[in-house]
Amino acid sequence: MTTKKKSLLHDGDFNPDNEILDDYSKTIVQVVKNVARSVVNIRVIKNRPSVNYSENQQEPFNTGSGFVISTNGIILTNHHVISQSGKILITFPDSTEVPAILIGSDPATDLALIKCDLKNLIPLEFANSDHLQAGQIAIAIGNPFGFQHTVTTGVVSALGRTLRTLSGRLIDDVIQTDAAINPGSSGGPLLDSQGKVIGVNTAIIKHAQGICFAVSSNLAGYISGVLLKKGKIKRAYLGITGQTVKIPSGLRERLQLTGNSGVYVAEIEPKSAITSQLIKGDILVRIDKNTVGSIDDLHKQLTEDCIGKTLAISLIRKGQLITVFVVAQEMP
Repeated sequence: MTTKKKSLLHDGDFNPDNEILDDYSKTIVQVVKNVARSVVNIRVIKNRPSVNYSENQQEPFNTGSGFVISTNGIILTNHHVISQSGKILITFPDSTEVPAILIGSDPATDLALIKCDLKNLIPLEFANSDHLQAGQIAIAIGNPFGFQHTVTTGVVSALGRTLRTLSGRLIDDVIQTDAAINPGSSGGPLLDSQGKVIGVNTAIIKHAQGICFAVSSNLAGYISGVLLKKGKIKRAYLGITGQTVKIPSGLRERLQLTGNSGVYVAEIEPKSAITSQLIKGDILVRIDKNTVGSIDDLHKQLTEDCIGKTLAISLIRKGQLITVFVVAQEMP
């Protein structure tokens, strides 16, 4: 019996671990084949010298990555990749290099759109990031340190993180992953096992192992649509940092809520004029008559039209449903 077991362990056809690894490898290889042609290298010629950044912020911008989101040459990347650039050049996997122009940029979410004159490009498809689960496969493609089309893999490590951008603002609902993201990978796609974009790679924590971040695909898709139409985003805000949380079923039934989630107030800006109305620990569930079930809902409702308008905010505080009235401010 001992001899037979040894022979099985040395025969790859009988080792189940090999079969599992092979399936995993096939998944990654297929995703890369399908999407690599839509991931570009971005080089910028800056108007002024680089500055030094603190260790928990994004890498200095001089090169980066991006990916095609429309057939007519629209490319999504990070704001910090193209910020303060005088000239933008993009290179495709086949070594085609073309100039690009800036369509619009949003420092608050660290996202930007650029456009080249090439036609009939293959756009990547956004997944619904609300359906993500910690532990699922995450694949990052980018151009770290000039090494074009580098592929790294890992998992979705956590959801609902917040991340401070170079502008000092906090991005809500950020995806944490251990798929390696290095300087130059910023702006590239974070993908699921189907090759759909689940996030836009945006930052690393230097000297940490396996702690990288991506802006969620739902937020990226929404911001891209507004930038495409208006070139910039003028938004209202409540002076809070929040994260999506589930509301226990018993509490939902007692308060007769229709949604099963809300936005937890994790931090309040001390200089905000409305801090007296909202407190840390509140869970926002409605703005006027509109349900707020996620950070995405909150972003979509705090539009330019809300600036200076009195909003009725329904929230859960200490187990009770209350309504407070605030005047939304313009995001600085």
